[in-house]
Amino acid sequence: MKRASLDDLAAFAAVTRMQSFTRAAAALGTSTSNLSHTIRRLETRLGCRLLQRNSRGVSLTEAGGTLLETLGPALESISGALDALDLGRDRVSGTLRITSTRQAYDAVIRPVLPAFTAAHPEAAVEVLIDYAYRDIVADQFDAGIGLGEKLEQDMIALKVGPDLRMAVVATPGYLEGSTQIVHQSDLIRHRCINYRMVGAGTVYAWEFERDGQALDVRVSGPLIFNEPALMLEAALDGLGVGYLLDHEVAPHLENGRLVRLLANWTPPFPGFHLYYSSKRQMRPVLAAFIQAVRGRS
Repeated sequence: MKRASLDDLAAFAAVTRMQSFTRAAAALGTSTSNLSHTIRRLETRLGCRLLQRNSRGVSLTEAGGTLLETLGPALESISGALDALDLGRDRVSGTLRITSTRQAYDAVIRPVLPAFTAAHPEAAVEVLIDYAYRDIVADQFDAGIGLGEKLEQDMIALKVGPDLRMAVVATPGYLEGSTQIVHQSDLIRHRCINYRMVGAGTVYAWEFERDGQALDVRVSGPLIFNEPALMLEAALDGLGVGYLLDHEVAPHLENGRLVRLLANWTPPFPGFHLYYSSKRQMRPVLAAFIQAVRGRS
């Protein structure tokens, strides 16, 4: 029997971690069809089925589970050795993989890219825009950028921006002749623009707080988006009441295209944090990027 290559074994481990050929292919920088061919080739060489594929996803066979039990620690050891070599080099190189929302990209990543790429020409930055929670270790990201109040406990988090604040907004035209909005309960009589959290599979409940009293309100309306930029456009088009980040709507409040509502119920909250695993050594490319971000903060 031919020995399986290390690349083939690493591909198998990636599919099992992510339980998806599509996500694993993206993480490995290959196509889904090529990854499927790699797994079939590995199974042929080993003479047994490792994975069960069905409409619900991917699962391990008994043989696959046995292989992974031994393979996992071995790959971790190899990864640690490579990281140690990486840490020993003076120059910053390699690909830095970051997962982020579009708002975090605009606020944190985009401003530092010109100086970072100029200072480190051997480094590449790959950014995945995603609004769902990602396991950055399993999905092979170096870091993520998200809200400080939603991070996992085993992550090291660095604040990389100011506190944020939400804003309830609508156009003057929409509000003209409509029921006044002076309390959250008034929102149930209005067309509200909702946000779907794809990862959680739910529609986001608008969060309010005042004098220590917290209140979540599930609003209704004819429009639901999973992209805040589209929610802002719908609000500007007068299609309903929006609930968006304060700095995103600020220019439109200043020029009068939008009116702010319930301002005393939307206090500041922890802003964007860059986070990475506390269980992995930091690669030089990540350390350099953190330095660039913190230098601008």
